[in-house]
Amino acid sequence: MRKLLTMNEASEYLGISKLTLYGWVSERKLGFIKVGRLVKFKQEHLDRWIDQHTVKARSVSQERVDVSSEH
Repeated sequence: MRKLLTMNEASEYLGISKLTLYGWVSERKLGFIKVGRLVKFKQEHLDRWIDQHTVKARSVSQERVDVSSEH
């Protein structure tokens, strides 16, 4: 098993502030593990969350349709 990430490590990994991460944990926007009073994260869970929240790029043909419909 891999090492669990701390709040500091997880916020740095995600590129967000600890305050934002605390808010997301409070709102249960992403999974976490309670170790006593500590909150920890599995990196693979964070990676899965990132994948689930990645906005896919449009295809080139779709962009052409959007541009031509504006005129």
